[in-house]
Amino acid sequence: MEDYLKIAKNGLWDNNQALVALLGLCPLLAVTNNIVNAIGLGLATTFVLIASNTTVSIFRHHISKEVRIPIFVLLIAAFVTIVELLMQSYFYDLYLILGIFVPLIVTNCAILGRAEAFASKNSWDKSALDGLMMGLGFSLVLIILGAMRELVGGGTLFAQSSLLLGTLGESLSISVVDDYQGTLLAILPPGAFIGLGLIVAVKNFIDLKKP
Repeated sequence: MEDYLKIAKNGLWDNNQALVALLGLCPLLAVTNNIVNAIGLGLATTFVLIASNTTVSIFRHHISKEVRIPIFVLLIAAFVTIVELLMQSYFYDLYLILGIFVPLIVTNCAILGRAEAFASKNSWDKSALDGLMMGLGFSLVLIILGAMRELVGGGTLFAQSSLLLGTLGESLSISVVDDYQGTLLAILPPGAFIGLGLIVAVKNFIDLKKP
């Protein structure tokens, strides 16, 4: 049980790929102008992490070391294609908004890195948990950054929830500040860098305060 708790803590905090390794910054910074986009990409990335980690672990003894990296990339690409097809079928409008950043999950170094560093050396259950926790850790950063930028940029939270939940999501939008004109900087690329820098600073501050 201790090993599983360590894996969970590693993915959510100690080795959070977005805050420690600073991997996957391209989609992280590009799509987090609101919470809904962040949730959509976070779910897609988490699914690919779990599926690729589990598959690599199951077949790790049957994959030659000389060709392991190309095989890992092909496996990741296969699961990304599944995500793309599902999003096109059920969340087409959100898929159009996320655009190129869905297929670019294939090139996310965090996913290939976990396949190489963890899944290829551990059992399938630990690899699946590692994928889940790494995905959740990455998704949490996406959502927090998306909430910060949406709130400062437009004074709302969960706007465009209908892209994920259909008509059920239309009532979820929250206007936090009435008659707020918005801060354009927050939803522009510089706002993404500033927001991520603040999140990293908070994490580092908490880590330094630990006994």
